[in-house]
Amino acid sequence: MQPPGPGSKPPSTLRYLTLAVFVLLVLVASLLAGSFEAGGWYHEKLHKPSWAPPSSVLGVLRSAAYLTLALAGWKLWQTGSRARRAALGWWLSLLALEVLWAGLFFGLHRIGWSWLLLCLTVAVTAQCIRVFHPISPRAALLMLPYLLWVVFSWALNLAEWTINGGLLGRFLD
Repeated sequence: MQPPGPGSKPPSTLRYLTLAVFVLLVLVASLLAGSFEAGGWYHEKLHKPSWAPPSSVLGVLRSAAYLTLALAGWKLWQTGSRARRAALGWWLSLLALEVLWAGLFFGLHRIGWSWLLLCLTVAVTAQCIRVFHPISPRAALLMLPYLLWVVFSWALNLAEWTINGGLLGRFLD
């Protein structure tokens, strides 16, 4: 039996094992990011914009975005393309940025710095979509919910920073 070549589908067991790996990578990043907030007290005490959803809704939205992020990485991996490794480097950097953002926002309580990091995260997410598309248009499409999540997080982070006395709040008073 010959090993699968580029573009061919691996056996279903291996296929779903790789899916589990991508889900596990996202789960580990999520757990690391969640380790910075002890009991949710910091975010709960911040003043929030009127349009901010409750924390339970944010959790559901974040989970959905993370699931599509894992599926996008998996779909890209399945292509067998040599270009997928470099593209997955961008994908992995998103996981690192998620953990760094949580560390700045929840761990160090640096709302302004975390907002700047989200600016970078939006750019890296757009870059992921750009480099994924020629390899796997489906993987690029699966990145769109994550992009929407990051843009929403960017806007919410900016609003919370402003409302709680951040730099922009000083100009808007």
